Amino acid sequence: MKTKIKIKNRFIGESYPCYVVAELSGNHNGKLSKILKLIDKAKKAGVDAVKIQAYQADTITINSVKEDFRIKKNNSWEKYKNLYNLYKKAQTPFSWLPRIFSYCKKKKITVFASVFDTKSIKILEKLKCPAYKIASPEITDISLIKEAAKTGKPIIISTGLADFEDIKLAYNTISKVNKNLIILKCTSAYPTKLEEVNLNTIFYLKKKFKCPIGFSDHTLGINTPILAASMGCNMIEKHLVENGKKTVDSFFSLDDKNFSKMVNQIRANEIAKGKISLDVSNSSLKNLNGRRSLYVVKKIKKGEKINKNNVRSIRPSYGLHPKFYERILGKKVKKNLEFGERMLLRYVKK
Repeated sequence: MKTKIKIKNRFIGESYPCYVVAELSGNHNGKLSKILKLIDKAKKAGVDAVKIQAYQADTITINSVKEDFRIKKNNSWEKYKNLYNLYKKAQTPFSWLPRIFSYCKKKKITVFASVFDTKSIKILEKLKCPAYKIASPEITDISLIKEAAKTGKPIIISTGLADFEDIKLAYNTISKVNKNLIILKCTSAYPTKLEEVNLNTIFYLKKKFKCPIGFSDHTLGINTPILAASMGCNMIEKHLVENGKKTVDSFFSLDDKNFSKMVNQIRANEIAKGKISLDVSNSSLKNLNGRRSLYVVKKIKKGEKINKNNVRSIRPSYGLHPKFYERILGKKVKKNLEFGERMLLRYVKK
C-alpha cells in the first residue's frame, strides 16, 4: 500500500496536513437545496472535502416489517420503525448526484461519496468521483469492496463494526488491485461515548497497515477530533449539520459554527507542532539578554582575588559565560573593576 494518497490536488499522509472531511449524510432533510447549503457551510469552515452517502432506500435494504428489519427500542432512530423508513428519510437520491458534483466544481471544493452498491459506483464514475468510502457496515461486503477497488481511485474504509480479521480481509482484498487505501478508526455508536473511542488504536493501525490512518468521529463536540489530529491522524471525518437545524443525524453532528472552530484549531495545532528544532527562535533572540553571565557585584582592586562575594552569575548575558565561574575563583584581577562591570577573561591573571 502507498503511505501517501492523493485525492484531487491534496496529498494525505504523514508529512501532510490532516485532511478534514465534512460528512453531509442525511442532514439535508430530504431537500437538494439543503445539501447545497451544507456544501457552502463546509466551504466556509475550511474543510478539504465534503462527503455524501450515495444510496437510496431500496438499494440498501427492503421495505419489510419483519423482526429482522425493525429498529430496536432504545435505538436513536427507533421512531422510524424499520430500516427502510430510516433510509428513505436519510437517502441522497441518485438523481441529485450530477447537481451536487457540478455545484462542488463551481464552488471549488472536493466531493466524494460513500458507496453501498455497484449501481452507485457506475453513476459516480461517470461524474469522475475522486475517491470512494466504504462505510463500516459494508466492510464485509467483499463484492462491493472489489468493485470500488477496481476503479483505481482511493478507497477509504471505516472500522466501526469490524474486528481485526474484517479489516485485514478488506485490506488484502483492496491491495490485490489497488494500492490507494485509507483506514479510518471509527466507533459506530451515535453519539460515541468517550470511553469507547480508544484513539490509541491509531498507533496500532499505523503499525499493522502501511497506509494513511484517519478517524471517523461520532463523539459530541470538537475536542476528540482535534486530539485525534494532534495524535497523527491523516484524515478526520465529522458529520456536519446547519446550526440550529433538526435532522435525522443532527443529534450527533457538529453544527457549522463549531465545525469552523474545529478546523481552525486543527490547523493552529499543526503550525504549533512545527519541526524538530533546538535553535533559538527568531522572535526569542531579543530575549537572550535574559540569560545569566558573570558580573562584578562588589568593587575589586587591581591584584585582589575574585571570590563569591565580588563576582556572581546574574542577568543579563553580556558578561563572561557562567561556565568559567569556578575557573576564575581565587584568581587575581589585572585592573580595578567597578560594581556592575562585565567580568571578562582578559581581566584575570593566568
